[in-house]
Amino acid sequence: MFSTTSEDPLIRKKRKEEAKLLKRKRIEESGGKRPRIINDNKDDDSKKKKIKKMTPKKNNTNNNKNKNNKKQSAGVGGKFGRVMEEIPCRNKPRSGTLSIAIPGSIVSNCQTKELKTHLVGQIARAAAIYHVDEIIVYDDKLSKKHNNYSHRSFKQKRDEQNENYKKKEDEKRKEKNKEGDDTPKEEDKESEERPKSLVDRPRFDPHVFMARILQYCECPQYMRRHFFPMHFDLQFVGLLSPLDAPHHVRAEDRSPYREGLVMDIRNGKSSNRVNCGIWNRPVAIDRELKPGIRCTVKIDVEAYGSAKALKGVVVSPSAPRETDGTYWGYTTRVAQNLTDVFKNCPFDSEEYDLKIGTSERGDHISDDDNNNILRKKIRNNTSSSDSSNYKHALIVFGGVAGIEECVDADELCKLPGNQSKKLFDLWINICPFQGSRTIRTEEAVLIGLARLAPTITEAVSEIHKKKNIDSKKEEVLEFSDKDVSDEDDDGDVSEEDSEA
Repeated sequence: MFSTTSEDPLIRKKRKEEAKLLKRKRIEESGGKRPRIINDNKDDDSKKKKIKKMTPKKNNTNNNKNKNNKKQSAGVGGKFGRVMEEIPCRNKPRSGTLSIAIPGSIVSNCQTKELKTHLVGQIARAAAIYHVDEIIVYDDKLSKKHNNYSHRSFKQKRDEQNENYKKKEDEKRKEKNKEGDDTPKEEDKESEERPKSLVDRPRFDPHVFMARILQYCECPQYMRRHFFPMHFDLQFVGLLSPLDAPHHVRAEDRSPYREGLVMDIRNGKSSNRVNCGIWNRPVAIDRELKPGIRCTVKIDVEAYGSAKALKGVVVSPSAPRETDGTYWGYTTRVAQNLTDVFKNCPFDSEEYDLKIGTSERGDHISDDDNNNILRKKIRNNTSSSDSSNYKHALIVFGGVAGIEECVDADELCKLPGNQSKKLFDLWINICPFQGSRTIRTEEAVLIGLARLAPTITEAVSEIHKKKNIDSKKEEVLEFSDKDVSDEDDDGDVSEEDSEA
């Protein structure tokens, strides 16, 4: 038991001073170092136990952190490693492009808006995985008449469609006219502006719906609020999985290229500041552009680490693809019919060099022949006379009824549906001996790109390699002693030179 008697303050001070004097003497005797009491009688094991007991908290905290990190890594990547943080790059320039054409009528087969949004998200994901540079949404003239936008509540639609509700409104108007009030009131203005029925509202367009969601998925996250305001088509976009493409650069990534939005600093006037998704660090570009424009900016990778303001150069969106083959998203285009798909090519050439049509009645290509026969057909069946000029490929997918029905419904196309094979360079059945009676278009896109995209890129690379080798041979001039010189055959010098 502790003693409860209190010591005198004078005695306590003396005791403390004596202890300080003893400590100073020991320090002086040890040569200015604080002495440590070591018990030599105990073994080394006891010393180790003491050391462990002295620091229990630090080790526990470190162990807990390591355990949490292990749990997090196991949740992200499992036992066999983490998820891929960087997208693999070919490190080879890719000059050829790949485009796909899809009918917008496939959206009308879905029952709800959630399913329609999910279908378009699947197509966007497939396009990003297989490096598609352009998606064309065309009207196959086979879509059904769709219901109007159903964004209002059930009670409002029920009241507007009810005849009794309309009769009551007409009676109210007649009573007001009898009173002699010629000036329209606020209630009358609101009733006139509001549509009387659902028929007066704009109809649901599946092609615009599909194109809008494709553009939304392709746009980087930090620019979506500017380019895509609130809209009924984007109601369920939050359910979609992100593309996570190379041009969707994170804030902490040090990427040589970034997509940016020109900032409005001078009240509508042109500016040279671009928001590239870096937190509180706008990028100064080499030119002044109109605010609100999307542009591709090239930034020095070493500039990310410095505290100075970032500077960049505006380049073409195709620059990452042409330098090292980095995939940089796709563009979306809406075509009014099938003929507009072939005509309005946005690339340098006026037409697509290689056109591929997919159909159940197309040519069968097995997996064994896929690598050999398809390459030969791509080389030999290009639209241009010289196969080395091939640059832009187009794969057309049909709707529920197929491409043949689209050709029949197109008024500008002169060919009948049974001769639609003549519109394409290749007419292929991408999935012969299918186990189901029908293949949905979103499934056909995945199957077709998985089989055709690798062979197209390999064939294009081989063609351009040969072209570059031939051009280099023409540029190199070989000189030797056997070549004929500018002098005479006899080797004699002319008379004028001898006189000089």
